[in-house]
Amino acid sequence: MNGIAKVLMLMGGFIFIIGFLMQFIKIGKLPGDIFIKKGNATFYFPVMTSILVSVLLSIIFYLINRLK
Repeated sequence: MNGIAKVLMLMGGFIFIIGFLMQFIKIGKLPGDIFIKKGNATFYFPVMTSILVSVLLSIIFYLINRLK
């Protein structure tokens, strides 16, 4: 049970830091993101942003796993 608490605390801290940094870094309007606006309706799907976040998280989790 002690291991789960540490993991949850690390994840919470990581999410807090990412949320804080996202106020200053304008990620979400990268080339490759799909944005369609027709009349009153808008559709936004962040393809490149999702790929970038996935790659960064993969690297971070790989490094965390290596440190264990």
